Amino acid sequence: MTEASVPILMYHAIDTDPSEATRELSVTPDDFAAQLALIGDLGLTPVTTAGLAARWRTGRPLPARPVLITFDDGYEGVHRHALPVLAKHGFAATLFVSTGWIRGPYDTGAGLDTMLDWDQVRELAAADVEIGGHSHTHPQLDQLDDDRLRHELIHCKEIVTDELGTVPASFAYPYGYSSRRVRQAVRETGYGQALAVGNGLARRHQGPYALRRVTVRRSTGIEEFERLVQGRAIARNFARDRALTKGYALVRRARQVRRKAIRSRV
Repeated sequence: MTEASVPILMYHAIDTDPSEATRELSVTPDDFAAQLALIGDLGLTPVTTAGLAARWRTGRPLPARPVLITFDDGYEGVHRHALPVLAKHGFAATLFVSTGWIRGPYDTGAGLDTMLDWDQVRELAAADVEIGGHSHTHPQLDQLDDDRLRHELIHCKEIVTDELGTVPASFAYPYGYSSRRVRQAVRETGYGQALAVGNGLARRHQGPYALRRVTVRRSTGIEEFERLVQGRAIARNFARDRALTKGYALVRRARQVRRKAIRSRV
């Protein structure tokens, strides 16, 4: 039997006029509404990150034609524009928040656009949007030493728990970057599953801490979006992204080696 594959959609800002920093990875409210309408027309079943992972962990069957709708960082447009569309269709979704970017007592001021505040995050949670962790300050986690890595994971988890009264079960790696050490730390922090990027379909054999997502951006037309949610031509759509990612991965690994060498001499 062929292993089931699931498209996990990665959104960021949903906004008509986003900041320059978020524009490329943003989606207009009209495009978002059209994309979710297509999900409904195709008969797909949106599930949460925790819901998918639980079914794969226990062996329970997946719903018919599952798809995940996820949002990273915590942009205000998720509440203003995305929530009404999700509610209209009755679709599940997951929001991964960088707690240091959310407006309120822990705000570092580093958010890339207008961000959610904690009241809005609570309203999303009350509307059955799963709230997951996305670190505190949105760093490249695999570039941090062990102490800073654990602080990013634990502080994020504690803030979400304090603000919402529930412990976040899912995590998404900032920039999609992880390593064996990072994934182990995420597991030890108590997250049950974590999402990367990879621009490929999610499959059970990837393991609960390295599930792949596909990027939805401002340039994603409705025909391309239909191919993404149907799992067609994924490799061709993201060929350029993968080439750039491989090249940058070599640079980042070289930086890690240099840092380790410097630390060993101290």
